[in-house]
Amino acid sequence: MKITKQEIEHVARLARLNLAEQEVDKFARQLSDVLDYVDILSSVDTKGVAPTSHAIPVCNVFRQDAVQPSLLPEEAVKAAPQEEENQFIVPKVI
Repeated sequence: MKITKQEIEHVARLARLNLAEQEVDKFARQLSDVLDYVDILSSVDTKGVAPTSHAIPVCNVFRQDAVQPSLLPEEAVKAAPQEEENQFIVPKVI
């Protein structure tokens, strides 16, 4: 599919891009090449091929949740610069 310079200029205007004449020519060629390749891909017979979102199988690897001992509040605030009633004291941020 051939993209014209006028189409490139129109899209550039919509995107508020200032393109030089050489850039218009370059982008017209590049976009035409991309659309030609899409045409080639469109001609491939995909009957019987299940749609996929990834070329290879992808699965998440999650560990099992396990209950583990945690710190007591007194231990957690032990190293804090300031604490009050087992709570961290931090500067006010507005």
